[in-house]
Amino acid sequence: MGKVYVVGNFKGGVGKTKAVTMLSYVSAVNRHLKTLVIDLDPQGNATRVLAKTGNLSEISATITEGFESGDLRNSITHILPNLDLIGANTAFRNLTKILISKFPEDEDKQITYLNELLKPLRDEYDAIYIDVPPTISDYSDNAMLAADYCIIVLQTQELSLDGAQTYIAYMQYLADAYNNRLQVLGIIPCMLKPGGRVDNKVLQQARDLYGGNILDTIVKYQERLKVYDVEGIHMGTNYSGTQDGWDVKAHQVFIDVLNELETHKRVLEGGK
Repeated sequence: MGKVYVVGNFKGGVGKTKAVTMLSYVSAVNRHLKTLVIDLDPQGNATRVLAKTGNLSEISATITEGFESGDLRNSITHILPNLDLIGANTAFRNLTKILISKFPEDEDKQITYLNELLKPLRDEYDAIYIDVPPTISDYSDNAMLAADYCIIVLQTQELSLDGAQTYIAYMQYLADAYNNRLQVLGIIPCMLKPGGRVDNKVLQQARDLYGGNILDTIVKYQERLKVYDVEGIHMGTNYSGTQDGWDVKAHQVFIDVLNELETHKRVLEGGK
């Protein structure tokens, strides 16, 4: 049965969508795992990046229809071998209305609906990554209560650390309130200015707070990662036919991140 990972922070613009799209690409292409991305953000940034990655001009089936019909399988779009997407668009801004219309007066069913919808898909995928908006809302509640693990993206700035702390506290509240076993799998540090005084200070504060939950691998600013937002994720080749060195560097960071997360998972699951 595949594991479900929600990637989050209650501070926007820290690199959550980048982490979701790169980790899912590495999972599918490098690890050859059957991987699904679920975009819960009405802005649909992960959807657009992965559509470009798969050379698709549009994503016609979206999560909105899946939530309305009660079946996500018809909302799946194939992107690459081993990589599928359930995309989002602005229509998903009406999530709360959809949940209330389906489950009036039943808040528990409203915030556990995604968990129910994922039950038929867990056996079809090795890994499912969920991208969510940075808000305490029906989006984050549904994502957290459907997930096995939480991956936090921490940009090395004070507000991002505050957002991560709030995210972890809220995750623990939901886990306790709904008897959910959701755990933090790891915290990915993203550094805008390697060697910068503020960046180093925030990273050290995070290590003091969360110890081994902070990954050793640091995602540093790379122009190539920005290119993927425009062109889609790829591995290019140069004139000699060898892999483009900048692509290799960008991908290797997330291969290292995924390897560390896998090590954390084995520890949490007792070495299984």
